[in-house]
Formats: sequence, structure tokens, C-alpha cells
Amino acid sequence: MTTRLQDGLKPVVRWGIGHALPRTVLRAAARRGDLQARLVAEAAVSPTAALSGLFDEIRGHGPLYKGSFAYVTTSHAAVREVLTSNDFRAGVGAGSDGVLARLSEWSASDTLHPIAPPSLLATEPPDHTRYRKLVTRVFTVRAVEKLRARTEEIARELLDALDPDRPVDLVEAYCALLPVTVIAEILGVPPEQRQRVLELGTAAAPSLDLGLPWREFRAVESALADFDAWLGDHLDRLRARPGDDLLSQLVAAREDGVGLTDLELRATAGLVLAAGFETTVNLLGNGITLLHDHPEQLAALRAEPSLWPNAVDEILRVDPPVLLTGRTCLRDTEVGGVRVRGGSVVTTILAGANRDPEVFEDPARFDVRRENAREHISFSAGRHYCLGAALARMEGEVGLRTLFDRFPDLRLTPGATRRGTRILRGFEHLPARLR
Repeated sequence: MTTRLQDGLKPVVRWGIGHALPRTVLRAAARRGDLQARLVAEAAVSPTAALSGLFDEIRGHGPLYKGSFAYVTTSHAAVREVLTSNDFRAGVGAGSDGVLARLSEWSASDTLHPIAPPSLLATEPPDHTRYRKLVTRVFTVRAVEKLRARTEEIARELLDALDPDRPVDLVEAYCALLPVTVIAEILGVPPEQRQRVLELGTAAAPSLDLGLPWREFRAVESALADFDAWLGDHLDRLRARPGDDLLSQLVAAREDGVGLTDLELRATAGLVLAAGFETTVNLLGNGITLLHDHPEQLAALRAEPSLWPNAVDEILRVDPPVLLTGRTCLRDTEVGGVRVRGGSVVTTILAGANRDPEVFEDPARFDVRRENAREHISFSAGRHYCLGAALARMEGEVGLRTLFDRFPDLRLTPGATRRGTRILRGFEHLPARLR
């Protein structure tokens, strides 16, 4: 087979194994009544609240439901146990042998991917321990709080640019621009290049999802390749002329005299762009919708602004930006008293755990005063707990509070559409009138 032909076939094989095959198999299983397959199928078209019945049905089978392809859990305790256990590793692969494994290895792309090593989402100790220790030294809560004033300024500038007398798509004009501008500052992106980063972030974000159509898959791979190429040049500029941005600090960070490799730096920046952008866009859009649809909760926030941080956690609990995550069992073990064999996959439904009545009283109720709202698992748990959790909380609080303070009479109008993604949960369009 010629090199040119191989290069043309490899992306087709990657798409087939990673998206087309799972989508086809899950659809067939959904028709047979498999609960995991039904959940993934319905997630593409249903808001999170509409999936609650399926969450409960899965929960009714005990700590773990044995589906056709994996164990599935919506139990808060079982989800936390799996995510924090050393008996599981992050991700779901094609296995270590067999035809699919060999095809995956043959067709693997050289372009960095947010859910492939050396991304923090995919690495495990000891590499993960060293890698995360260095990154955590830079992405601290204190560093995020230093960004708060700038984030407030960005939010005000974006709202100043809106004509309050004209209809607006809040996702396009606000929810997307706020996080990508913050990320651009974290990465030290020059102002003249930020539009390019926005375009790349928008295109690359679905890389975290499942079952992409061919055209979107190719657009995602192209965006990841373009960002990787841009990032290599950008890192060279930062090494020559470091700024006070967090990426410059990460370039210089050392532990026992050893820093991150160029590959690890690019993987971290790519993860910040793909994961930090899309999830925060979804948090803002989901939060706007929940507060608009529950005016009594918005009134409570206006009467008691100190509730805003808790409100963000309640938004994350009720309508999280990420539906689920997968883990592979490394050795025979037990979860909630259920035996799980090594090599098995466990799908943890984060949104389902957030609605577990064993933990959250009246879990379907949206309540910004909920005392244990912060017990949600929307940021995962254990060693893969979201590195950007503090940043997301801060951006959610600033972004939502600034918007509703500026436009207290904001009204959503017909035409809102949710993204067609299955794992990522949010709005693609959110039309509104500001007054």
C-alpha cells in the first residue's frame, strides 16, 4: 500500500473506530432496550432534565448496571468510588490486542489530542503525578483569583458592545467570547491573534465528544493540527520573551530541575483550549437558561449576592457541561459490592450522580440555597479532578452575575437550540432580548 493511500485511509479508520462504529452499535443496542445505549442516543437530542427518568432506571439496578458494552452507574457513591480508585485508569480504548487495537495503533495521528497521552485527561501515575504537580503549581486558586478583576473587565467590555435594543444570540456574542478571551490571556496570546484562537477553540472543542459525523470529525482534526502548529511557534515566542501569563510561568516551571517537555506543554495548552473553552461556554448558557426559567432563584441572588458562588455549583449540579466519563478496570475489583473484572469498562454518569436522591434532597429542584450543592461531581474526582475547576467557577460567577446585573430584564426568545453532542451538554444558540 502506498504511503499516500495509507495517509488517506488512516483518518477514515480513526473515525470509524472512534465515532462511526460506536454510534452504529449503540443505536442498535438502544433499539434492544440497553439503558446505556438509550442514554447516549437520547443525550444528543434531550436536555439533561429529560434524562432523569433514565438515570433513575439505571440507579434502580443497584450500584452498577451491566450494559451490553460496559458497566454504568448513576449512583453518587459508586461514581466517586470509581473515579478515585487506583483499580481504574482514565479513558476507554480499543484494548491491547485484537483487530481494533491493531487498527487503532496503525491509524493513530501524530497530532496531539485532548483525550490522548500526554494529556492530563489520559495519563496515569507516575507520569501523571509529575506532570500534574508542575501544572498545579501554576494553575493555583490564587492565580485564578488574580484573573477575576480582568475577567470582570472583559465581561463588561463584551456587554458594552451589545446593542440593548436589538435581538442577540447570547452564545455567540457573550458565552463563547468570555472564556476564549480569558483563555487567550492565560496562554499569552497577542490580541491580534485572539480571533484565530476563538475559531480554533470552537472547531476543536467537539474533540471531547463521541459519535461525530465525518465532516465534523475532519474539521476537529484539522483544527487540532492547526492549533498544534500555531502553538509550537507561540511557545518559541514565550521562551524568547516570556510574559506574566500562566503559560509563560508553566514554560519556566521546574521540579527538581526538570520541567515539562515541549510535547507536554503543547498538550496542556491544547487541553486548556478544548476543555476550558467548551465547558465554560456550556456552563454560562446552561446557567442563563436555568436562572431565566426560575425567576424566584434569580430574585434570591439579587437580594443576597453572596449566594452567587453556591448558585454556580447548583447550576453545575443540575445541568453539568459534561454528561459522563469512562474508566477501564485494571484488575479484578469490587464497586459498591459488585464484582468487576479487569479489562471491563465502567461509564460514570456525572449528571446522574448529581441527581442521586441519596445525596441531594428533591434532586430535580433547582435551588441556589442548596446547602450541599458543592457535592456535585461535575468536575470528576480523584487524581483526574478538573484542573480548571476554580477557573470555571470564577468565570461562571463573574459571567452570569455581570450579565444579569447589566440586563435585569433579559428575556430569552424562541429559537434556542442545544448542541448535538452527546457528552458535552450546552446550547449552540440562545436568542434573547436584553430589555
